[in-house]
Amino acid sequence: MIEQRVEEILEHIWTYEEESGERASKDMLSQWITPQAVESVLQDMLQGKFIHMYNSLIVLTAAGRKEAEQVVRRHRLAERLLKDVLELKHDTMDSSACEFEHILSEEVTTSICTLLGHPVRCPHGKLIPPGECCQRAKKILRPLVLTLLELAPGEEAKVAYITTKHHPRLDRLSSLGLLPGTTIRVHQKQPTLVITMGETQIALDEDIARDIYVRRSH
Repeated sequence: MIEQRVEEILEHIWTYEEESGERASKDMLSQWITPQAVESVLQDMLQGKFIHMYNSLIVLTAAGRKEAEQVVRRHRLAERLLKDVLELKHDTMDSSACEFEHILSEEVTTSICTLLGHPVRCPHGKLIPPGECCQRAKKILRPLVLTLLELAPGEEAKVAYITTKHHPRLDRLSSLGLLPGTTIRVHQKQPTLVITMGETQIALDEDIARDIYVRRSH
């Protein structure tokens, strides 16, 4: 298990290279951590074979680049989840994503990426490093998560999440039992979208259906 402070520095180095196209230097570390911790962190990264030192320049090894990329991926996916699904404000989103990036397992990260439809960019417009799930998704003709409106009559799916910003609407859907994890089937789409949940039928407006994301049943 990599120390959190090492993960943070690897992320800073990766992001600096991404934005500037240049190598990070030892002097920069004091901008990211306390000056007293610089030498200790450098030794940890050298012993872990995450970096090479060339005078004052820091160069990520293949292992270091892989670890840094994964931290960045977790951080930016966490931002998308917090912004798109939980609708947090940017300052809360940023601070929470910094915490999540250190605790998300690979399995959870893959699930988040799949749930969000394999997003390409974070809310700040930066590229999200793709994972294996993103490569597999390119070979699949049908997306795993889509809006309720995109289902065909007769198709069955489970509700993944609901993105509506209208709380009365969300309360109404909840009172009807239309919650994440609920299995639904599209009964008809014209002239009105009608879905069934067990023995219950519900008619939904198109703008509401666009806010409901589902995962097709296999």
